[in-house]
Amino acid sequence: YPWTITDFIIDGTISSEAASIIWLGVQYELSTLIAGGTATGKTSMLNVVANFFPPNQRIISIEDTREIQLPKFLHWIPMITRLPNPEGKGEVSMLDLLVNSLRMRPDRIIVGEIRRKREAEVLFEAIHTGHSVYATVHANDANETITRLTNPPIEIPKSMVPAISMLIVQYRNRRTGVRKTFQIAEILPDSTPNVLVQLDIKKGVLKKVAESKALMSTIELFTGYSRNEIKKSLKEKELVLKWLVKNSIDTVDTVGKVIAEYYTDADHLMSCVKKNKLLGD
Repeated sequence: YPWTITDFIIDGTISSEAASIIWLGVQYELSTLIAGGTATGKTSMLNVVANFFPPNQRIISIEDTREIQLPKFLHWIPMITRLPNPEGKGEVSMLDLLVNSLRMRPDRIIVGEIRRKREAEVLFEAIHTGHSVYATVHANDANETITRLTNPPIEIPKSMVPAISMLIVQYRNRRTGVRKTFQIAEILPDSTPNVLVQLDIKKGVLKKVAESKALMSTIELFTGYSRNEIKKSLKEKELVLKWLVKNSIDTVDTVGKVIAEYYTDADHLMSCVKKNKLLGD
């Protein structure tokens, strides 16, 4: 079964507080990269991030093997690359799919992994033309992610990097095999990362290490909300996440239904959360 945010919180992979920051970013269509080493849970996190997509948008996912799973009621078009046949014909590359997907006017684009320059260029082009993009990249921390993006083989011009608003870094303890969210960072206008939340490896808990400079300002700019209203929204999301955990709402479809309710009738959802009763009751 694909992972959901509920599984991640129960498992201790992420805290509900940190998860509410990610949800906020996704709600306001901020493009997000998920970084991490091999087997750190990047694709699982990509699926978890997609739990927060609103119900009325067109979503396209592009992968080599199909791993992403979204709620069945979403407007979702999954696309898979295809290797060439023995004669070397019929290949459908990630680039082909990316270029093609832009013609379908998606609101959100999910890309399995960015590996090469051309894909990255199209991806950043997509962000600049108003799409929200979610993708994974191989790198061990926020700084290394920027280095990976701006050097060969990906080689994005440094000035384009701030198009990505949020970085989530996954970590796996090689000794115990335990996977955790290691950092949540924003990218500042000068293309440097500002780490907001970081894992205290000894204690195994995520700690807030800096105030947001770029992320919150961007949301303020696009929504007209004050910093206090945004903080209230974060608290509200945290309550919803804790309620999901308390009531073991942990499948892609059931979590999706709650998130959809949050976007379409927040008052009703919040009253259920406060009384700790289920949506259908």
